[in-house]
Amino acid sequence: MQRYRELLKLTEAEREELTRLAQSRSLPAGDVFRARLILALASGKSYGQIETELQTSRPTIARWKQRFEVARLEGLQPRYQGTKPRTATPTVQAKVLRRTLEKPTDGSTHWSCRRLAGVLGMSKSTVQRIWAEAKLKPHRLERSMASNDPEFEAKAADVIGLYLNPPQHAAVFCVDEKTAIQALDRLDPVLPLSPGRAERHGFEYYRHGTLSLYAALNVKTGAVQGKTAKRHTSAEFLCFLEEVIRKARWAKEIHIVLDNLSAHKTKAVQDFLMDHPKVRFHFTPTYSSWLNQVEIWFSKIQRDVIDRGVFTSIADLARKIKKYIRVYARSAKPFRWTYTETRRRIIGNVVEAKS
Repeated sequence: MQRYRELLKLTEAEREELTRLAQSRSLPAGDVFRARLILALASGKSYGQIETELQTSRPTIARWKQRFEVARLEGLQPRYQGTKPRTATPTVQAKVLRRTLEKPTDGSTHWSCRRLAGVLGMSKSTVQRIWAEAKLKPHRLERSMASNDPEFEAKAADVIGLYLNPPQHAAVFCVDEKTAIQALDRLDPVLPLSPGRAERHGFEYYRHGTLSLYAALNVKTGAVQGKTAKRHTSAEFLCFLEEVIRKARWAKEIHIVLDNLSAHKTKAVQDFLMDHPKVRFHFTPTYSSWLNQVEIWFSKIQRDVIDRGVFTSIADLARKIKKYIRVYARSAKPFRWTYTETRRRIIGNVVEAKS
């Protein structure tokens, strides 16, 4: 046991360097550990004490002690430097990219990195790196709907012009209906969110019925005016328009952006426009709902209220929707709307305005 207590003799320079390493908070943990081990041996501590303090083993202590005695500070450097980073050759990259763009032969719809790596005889990490560099994501799928409206450009320009350069002394509203909102009540109690566990809803539910939501988004302020209705009819639509117009009496012109729903083009609607000459409709092109800004707000209320909501009745659903609209109005901001793909008819980008 005496040989375990043999002191290591350090020079002043070695002691200063080892102390610096042992006190470092930024160096690798292995470097700090080895410096502390040698300093402990130099201070006369036994192997047993060092085992306890540094949570290590006697063979490890003996190995690093021997290496230090032979090569001093250089002996404390780890001998295994790791493997050199491997990079796929351009030929391999081209092979992976070409095969990725082809359909799998096993009947599946797209490649996974493991499946493609197995077919090509390489590691999945190599496939992942090549996909990342080429920005390929075979697992992603985006759906789109191209407009077949022959007047797409004219209608889109009309709507976008209202957003970017609205007329003076005029009000611009985006109006639409969110139909068939279900009042779903969970049969089992909801288990609330807790540390380490997500909120849980029971699988079974009860339908109390549905209602429709009419909404008008003020393009300038971002505020939303809403109305719930049991049925989705032209009469309900006109009733809602009357409410919107009453709150915009100050405007010399009222421009309303809406889609091509049949309820927006009935004889009663035409008569309404004749009786209100300062109201003008602007219809979006077919299959172009993304041009209507109120659709953005519909997606917000869907996420915030409807998707995870528990509603005990139709009245409860209507009450929670109206409460959300009232609270939203306190911090409403206009949407910063951009149209980037001018050569295509399917993409519109929207970002919420920030204070």
